[in-house]
Amino acid sequence: MTPRRPARLVVLVSGSGTNLQALLDACADPSYGARVVAVGADRDDIEGLARAERAGVPTFVRKVGQFTSRDHWDRAVTDTVAGFEPDLVVLAGFMKLVGAEFLTRFGGRVVNTHPALSPSFPGMRGPADALAYGVKVTGCTLFVVDAGVDTGPIVAQRAVPVEDDDTADTLHERIKVAERAMLVDTVGRMARAGWTVEGRRTRFGDEG
Repeated sequence: MTPRRPARLVVLVSGSGTNLQALLDACADPSYGARVVAVGADRDDIEGLARAERAGVPTFVRKVGQFTSRDHWDRAVTDTVAGFEPDLVVLAGFMKLVGAEFLTRFGGRVVNTHPALSPSFPGMRGPADALAYGVKVTGCTLFVVDAGVDTGPIVAQRAVPVEDDDTADTLHERIKVAERAMLVDTVGRMARAGWTVEGRRTRFGDEG
């Protein structure tokens, strides 16, 4: 799929929004090829929303507890995001799993990051699990979201060496630095070149 330019990004956050800020900074350059048209969250009063507001980007909040079921919440988030006509939805530290309706509406156009080299160490404890296993190299993955947990087709990966004196926290901090750079570089390429998802393979429009 090749989005019109600049590509319209909707970013969903749950916390401090450092990945969001990296995208906002990149989008300030017209040559990047994308702009953030909305930022959504599942919580009030978080720095991610404040970052969007300072940048003049519309925001919305949809809390799970406001709805009678998780399906109703998913439908509300889906309808709200759809209203901004995104070319790409970026889950940037968004701590809720999107549901079937969301994935049906935006299939192949939702990406998320994971702090490990998928398919290794899925779930919330990627850096700690990598450290406990004793690997010498871990990293981060950008993937197209599917119905599983960190199981979607891989778009990009970056390697991060594990140092002998690493703790889970120090390792995770270095992974986050690589993750932000990977996210900005790859989303920009998706915006400028387009992309297709064929089974487990993701291809960019600028690949021969």
